[in-house]
Amino acid sequence: MTNEIDFISVRNQSQDFPKHFHETFCISLISNGIEKIELDDQFLYSESGCISITNPYEVHANPLIDPDSRLSFDTIYVSPELMAHALSGTEIGFRNRQIRDVKINGTFTQLLAEMKQNKPSGSELLLKEFISQLSLYAQATKEETAFHSDYLTELTTYIEQNLEDKLYLDELARIVHLNKYGFAKKFKSLTGMSPMSYVLMKKVFAAKAKIHADCDLTDLAYAYNFTDISHFSHSFKKYVGISPKAYRDQLNRQLPRLYK
Repeated sequence: MTNEIDFISVRNQSQDFPKHFHETFCISLISNGIEKIELDDQFLYSESGCISITNPYEVHANPLIDPDSRLSFDTIYVSPELMAHALSGTEIGFRNRQIRDVKINGTFTQLLAEMKQNKPSGSELLLKEFISQLSLYAQATKEETAFHSDYLTELTTYIEQNLEDKLYLDELARIVHLNKYGFAKKFKSLTGMSPMSYVLMKKVFAAKAKIHADCDLTDLAYAYNFTDISHFSHSFKKYVGISPKAYRDQLNRQLPRLYK
């Protein structure tokens, strides 16, 4: 089950995360500071000891509440397929995106520790328990998100297949038979992101998936058409929260991707 679960640890976040989304449930346990999540219709402030959740494809931003603040958190990314599998096929979503539950925090911490030690069997058992606990705060849903609109299917497929190329706004607009201004407005109304911000985000996460312990980051930057390593590093940190070098260093310390 490749890429169905992953995690990242961020310490002392010192810059805003712009609007973005994940294809997974993004489940974060705040360990220091206050996390702010901006959604279309609300702001969420999560203090230390709180779990925050964003649903797959839910566009959000994470601005710092103060320029001098430092936020630390751990995040576990769980694919909707894996979430549903653990719940016997039930698809869920979270309207209440904040959970304050000492027991769930404990399970989160245990699961993260197992993942860091690359213990898939123990992680699988804890993951089932974790998802079962989370499901008490969720609702069953079969709704499709706006991002899955037929309007965007051909376009997003094209982007996915050409992430290593230089993509232009005019080029993307032609695919959906709109002028670039109408296309940009329509795209943002459906996703909350500009087309080129979406392309940049997809390039970053595609590159992230290819980083390994011996990876040459400069070669990877050029493979995805970033101007140089500085441009790649800056973009990567904007969307992932740490630099590509720091992420590679985590892999060197045997921070695993499970279910490969």
